[in-house]
Amino acid sequence: MKELTIYTDGACSGNPGPGGWGAIMIYGSFRKEISGGCKDTTNNRMELTAAISALEALKEPCIVQLYTDSAYLCRAFNEDWLERWKANNWRTAAKKPVENQELWQRLIELTNVHQVSFHKVKGHSDNENNNRCDKLARDAIKALDNT
Repeated sequence: MKELTIYTDGACSGNPGPGGWGAIMIYGSFRKEISGGCKDTTNNRMELTAAISALEALKEPCIVQLYTDSAYLCRAFNEDWLERWKANNWRTAAKKPVENQELWQRLIELTNVHQVSFHKVKGHSDNENNNRCDKLARDAIKALDNT
């Protein structure tokens, strides 16, 4: 399987409010940037949408190192939150319905196709690719104003 690196980020102007997401896919010397937005959303939804969109863009099963500044995304996969949510019929430890369930379910489907490792990076720091994803996400929000 091909091995590649993906960076993702989501942003929201107000929470909820207009939101955007950005992703960079890197395979060898090949680099592709994608982004999008939504007029009424949350930051967490945009973080998840960035990861979903990048994984959906892959044409075949791949080994993916996915870097994000979203603790929400990383912890759900790396600390077995998803397994507990599923075992509890999509309820949190506080017995509340899990937010963004349909997005989590889509991510689970995609991680069954691809071998994905989730890595947390510090946001708004010195990570060039994370900063670029943040710019893509913010530019996607601005583009919503022009539609």
